[in-house]
Amino acid sequence: MTEALVRATNLTKRFGDFTAVDSVDFTVQPGEVFGFLGPNGAGKSSTMKMIGAVSPVTEGELSVFGLDPATDGSAIRHRLGVVPQENLLDTELTVFENLFIYGRYFDLPKTLIRERIDELLDFAQLADRREDLVDPLSGGMKRRLTIARALINQPDLMLLDEPTTGLDPQARHALWDRLYRLKQQGVTLIITTHYMDEAEQLCDRLVIMDEGKIAAEGSPRALIDGYTTREVVELRFPVGHEVGESELDGLAKRVEVLPDRTLLYTDSAEQTLADLTERALDVESTIVRRATLEDVFLRLTGRSLVD
Repeated sequence: MTEALVRATNLTKRFGDFTAVDSVDFTVQPGEVFGFLGPNGAGKSSTMKMIGAVSPVTEGELSVFGLDPATDGSAIRHRLGVVPQENLLDTELTVFENLFIYGRYFDLPKTLIRERIDELLDFAQLADRREDLVDPLSGGMKRRLTIARALINQPDLMLLDEPTTGLDPQARHALWDRLYRLKQQGVTLIITTHYMDEAEQLCDRLVIMDEGKIAAEGSPRALIDGYTTREVVELRFPVGHEVGESELDGLAKRVEVLPDRTLLYTDSAEQTLADLTERALDVESTIVRRATLEDVFLRLTGRSLVD
C-alpha cells in the first residue's frame, strides 16, 4: 500500500456552537479521484478548506502529503491546485494575463510560466482565446480557464469544489473530459459535488456526507450494490388515484410512494412488471431504469429540501 496523500482521523470543524464536520475519517490515495457527495450544508466545503490548509482543524488529525496543515500550511498550499466554487478570475484582463499573474504568485520564472501557459491553453481548449478578455467568455470557458490556472504550478493534488455547477450539459461533459485527462496523467483529484452523474462518471471512491457526518463510503458501483437494488420501476398513476399499500405489497424489495410517482426497487424488473400486470393496477405510465447513485443518495440523506 502506498502512503495516503490525505489522511483524516476524527476530523472535526466547528464554527461556534455549530458543528460543520463531525468526527469524520477518510483517506485519499495517490492518483485516484476522490469525491465528497452531499446536500447543501453537509460539510463538504468545510472539509475541503481544511485539506487546503486555509481553515484550521478544530479537533482530530489531518495530514496532507504527510504534513500537518497547522504547521506546514505554506508547504501544502505550494503543492496544491485549487478550483473554488466561484471562478475568481480577473475579468478585465486577458486569458494569458490571468494565467501569467497566477504563475508569478508561485515565484515561477517568466520563461517557464510562458511555456506552461502554452501547454495549459491547449489542454483547456482555449488556445484561440489567448489574447481575449475574460469577461465575454462563456461560463464553460471561464471554468476551463480556472482549472488551467490551478494547474500552473503543476500540483500534486487538485481540489475542485463543485466544478460544474451552473454549466450547461455540453460544458459539463467538456469539463469532465478535461478532468479525466488529468486523472490519466496521474494527478490526484478531490471533488465536491451534488451531481450524482458527475460522481458516478469521475470518482474512483467517494463518501456521502450528511449533516457533517459520513453516511457511506465506497466506489460508486459498490455503493449502488450495497444500498439499493439492481433496477427501479417508476409508476405514475392517474391524478387523484391514491395508491394503497396493500396494492403494492410484495411487488418489490422496497416501495417508495412519492407525490408524483411510486418507485419499486427490485432485482428483476421483468418479474415486477409481470406481477403488476396480474394485479391489473390502474397505471398511467411505467419506466424501467437501472439503480443509480442518486437512489443511494436519497435513501441515505432523505428527500427533504436543504436550504
